[in-house]
Amino acid sequence: MPIRWYGNADTTDPTYQHFARIVNFTLHAMAFAAFNSGLWFIQQMRHPWPHLDSFSEIWLAGLCIHLAFVVVKRPKAKTTEEQT
Repeated sequence: MPIRWYGNADTTDPTYQHFARIVNFTLHAMAFAAFNSGLWFIQQMRHPWPHLDSFSEIWLAGLCIHLAFVVVKRPKAKTTEEQT
């Protein structure tokens, strides 16, 4: 079942902003997986690319930094006192 946002799209809402960051990270991870696996497949089929290891490691490091950013920027959990 896909993730859905129910309600109005209020861009100032911290929960909505966190949801947008999660979606952006997911797209980044999918692009990394698709593009990187394609490059490795082409390298195995055609010719070696000597810098593909470095390229993949740098992109993976960027993906990890993106994940850390998403985790650090998540909104604080509301306590029961704040909800009332």
